Amino acid sequence: MWTLLVGLLIFLGVHSISVANHQWRDRLASGLGLPAFKGLFSLVSLIGLILIIWGYGIARQDPVVIYTPPLWLRHIAMLLLLPVFTLVIAAYFPGRISHALKHPLLVAVKLWAMAHLLTNGTLADIVLFGGFLAWAVADRISLKKRPARVTPSLPASGANDGIALAGGLVVYLLMVFKLHAWLIGVSPMG
Repeated sequence: MWTLLVGLLIFLGVHSISVANHQWRDRLASGLGLPAFKGLFSLVSLIGLILIIWGYGIARQDPVVIYTPPLWLRHIAMLLLLPVFTLVIAAYFPGRISHALKHPLLVAVKLWAMAHLLTNGTLADIVLFGGFLAWAVADRISLKKRPARVTPSLPASGANDGIALAGGLVVYLLMVFKLHAWLIGVSPMG
């Protein structure tokens, strides 16, 4: 469990720099130079992600069950997960979806975390998905209070919504029927 906790602390910690103090983040980025800052940010994030994956795998070997969710919650989780990949793609292909939601990637993280909390009741699941849910809520709240940062993206267009919808549906179907079992070792279909 400690490996999972350290990984979450590193990964969510580096992703919370702007949440905690956006001025310090901006000073750090300008002091190091944006390419060096992004490189360091990516390296630290990767280390955190590796520790999360490794720690979650270790924790799954000796699970501490906190609650046993009823099977019917799987159906609700599958519905909550349906728009997740579309929202992830919409974050990088701006259109009406990203304009309406403002921060589609954070909405995707919240839906992903909530769906997994509904269907998984071990301590490791609660720590992992609860941690991401809490981070996404905190980040969204902080975004309302800090100045918007200009980020490079594609020009907004209606075609981008089509790309997000079609791409998201394809990735969702691949994840449900193949990738989740291959990557995680658990089939969402039961």
